[in-house]
This record gives sequence, structure tokens and C-alpha cells, in this order.
Amino acid sequence: MSASPRTPTAPPPHDSAPGAATTLLEAYRPGSDRFLATPRHTLLGSGIRASVPHDSRPLTLRVREALEAVRQDDGSPPVVMGCVPFAPDGVAALAVPVTVRRAGPLRADPLVALRGPETDEDGEWRIREVPSADGYAKAVAAAVERMRAGEFDKVVLARTLELTSGRELDLPSMLNRLARRDPGGYTFAVPSGPDRTLLGASPELLVSRRGGRLVANPLAGSARRSSDLAEDVRRAAALLDSPKDLHEHQVVVDAIRERLAPHCLHLDVPERPTLVRTAAMWHLSSTLTGELRDPDSTALDLASALHPTPAVCGTPTDVARQVIAESEPFDRGAYTGMVGWQGADGDGDWVVTIRCAEAEGRTLRLFAGAGVVAQSSPEAETAETGAKFRTFLSAVGASL
Repeated sequence: MSASPRTPTAPPPHDSAPGAATTLLEAYRPGSDRFLATPRHTLLGSGIRASVPHDSRPLTLRVREALEAVRQDDGSPPVVMGCVPFAPDGVAALAVPVTVRRAGPLRADPLVALRGPETDEDGEWRIREVPSADGYAKAVAAAVERMRAGEFDKVVLARTLELTSGRELDLPSMLNRLARRDPGGYTFAVPSGPDRTLLGASPELLVSRRGGRLVANPLAGSARRSSDLAEDVRRAAALLDSPKDLHEHQVVVDAIRERLAPHCLHLDVPERPTLVRTAAMWHLSSTLTGELRDPDSTALDLASALHPTPAVCGTPTDVARQVIAESEPFDRGAYTGMVGWQGADGDGDWVVTIRCAEAEGRTLRLFAGAGVVAQSSPEAETAETGAKFRTFLSAVGASL
């Protein structure tokens, strides 16, 4: 079952007036609201018209049927929003909101430069590392030894910080800080399970689909930003010339090319990566563009073909998943899954769920990972995860 690609099912035209995007940001409330800001637009979904069920059928089919059923119910253009976990058998938290408000991108809204709402949580966190930095470094060292013995090529290993507050969490203020710190990225806050909220600011687009065109923007290979301009430029230049990071990036690009090629009449792949920056990190970036072979291929069809990429799992995928299960003393949940939206016409954006945390009760669980290859240093990869934690730590006034 698929909708005609000519059916106008995308959200209504966005409001591009100054303040429209920040109004949606400040209107977000945890619970049934779903917020997503991208470089193209800002979406706020409220309420639940229908939830995508969890069963043995392919997720893409369940989403298509949920959207089609809602559209047939009253003829309005439905949109599904939410997150999909890292594990292939995990429960996706996807729903069709009752209403979807849309504005232009946050980065184009002049009011995003203003200071956001204050939070009272600064300095009141109890922090627990899972695993400890030493434990994580040992896991990286063990993985490097196995790769040098030829068992596999790459694995992405993660660690978590559990932050516990003495008061109720102020999620709208956290979301505001994340969005205003990196307004050109992908900021999100969506329910991830009963009484749980996933929020974060990812720099990485998994795939976007508009009509017959797709865009994928893998990131792999990272360096920490510096507050000193000269040092910051030096780190960026070193990253762009790093054999280890260039190899790690090429592994990801090759895998994405291989998975997208069957879906495309043609696919343009850059010969070399460029640099993108966030407030905390430099990343190697490649933007792949293509023309769809089948106009019924949806954004989620394409995202599912890509997920998980070597940028969040490793290669070969099955071996890397097993190494992750053996090395990480926690369940990733939605971390390194995908978060986004899709309309019944198949258009949509799906973002790699990184630089994020899951909130439950008075606890925040932060996640950060690093790509490990045979040339990796345990100390360097541990430091990289520490740098990546900065995105969320800065949003809650905490530090390691």
C-alpha cells in the first residue's frame, strides 16, 4: 500500500515571519508534543491522532498504513513523527500528531540569537559514568587488538553519563539551550517510551527525500573545537588531512553508496569530504545526492536501507553489533537510531540520533560514541567521547 507521490500530504507551508520558528521552540511541552528543527524548517506536532503499532510487519509498512488510515479518515494531510531505536527488534516511538505547526528554519529566525529561558538546574547534578573512562578505554583497546588480528574493520563504541537532579527536569529549557547553541543543526524532543523523552541536537542527516530526490549527509571523523581561533583552525586542517579519520570516513561513504545505489537512477558522491562544525566539534562530511529509481520509495524506506551506517555501528554490521553488545554495559535504546518525520507522500527527514539524552523522572542519560578502527588510540577515543558530551552538558549547566 503506498500513496501517490503527487498527493499533497506534506505539512502546510511554513510561517517564515521573524519569530515564527522560536515561537514553536518555546511552545514545546513534554508529553505528547514532538519537536524537530532542521536546516529547512521547524515542526511542532501536538497530540496523538494515531500511534504506529509494534508488531512483526516491516516498520515501513506499518508507517504507510498508519498514514493512509488517518488520511482516509478525514482527508487531511497526515505526518508521522518520532524516533526509531538502534536495535532492529526495538520498539519505535512513532505517532501521527493531531496538529502539526510548521515554521521556517531556526537559523533564519533572528530571534534565535536571543538568550533562551533560564533553568534552575545548574550545578545540582549527581553524575555517574557508565562505563568509567578507564573502562571505556580498555574496551577500545580490546577492539583495536581484535581489528589488528583481522576479525573486523570498524566498530563504534559508546559510553553514557547518568545525571540525576534533586528537582523535576526542565526539558523545555534544555531544548531551548540546545537549539540556540547550534541553530543550523537538527534539534529534537520526542517521546521515546512511557514517561521517557528523547532530546538532543544532532549534526548528522541520515537521509532526506523531496519528491524524486534524496540527500544523505554522513559524518565520520571528528576533532574537538578550541576556543582559541588559531588552534581551532589548526585542528580543522589536521582533521581534513588525517589518514585515520579519512579512512574512517571513507568506510562510511562506501557503505552508504552501496546501500543507496539500488534505489537510485544516479547517485552523486563527492571524491573527498569537507568540514562541518558544531559548537563543540569539527566533523568530516560528505553530501550524497541522487534521483530515485522508484517514486514510491519513501524517506523511511531509504533510511531503513541505510540504518545502521558504519558511522554509528561499524563494519561488517553483524560483527560490529556483536562487539557492541559485548562491550557496552547498557542498552542504547534510541541512541544511534533515527529521529524525524514523514508525510504520506513519502517526503521526510530522518536524522541520526546522536548528541542526545533520554530523560526519565529526574534522571538524564547522556550518550556519546567514537568510531574505532585499527589505528585508533584508546586515549584519543575516550577524549573524543568527552568532547561530544559537551553539547548536552552545556545545555544543562553540568561538566565532567
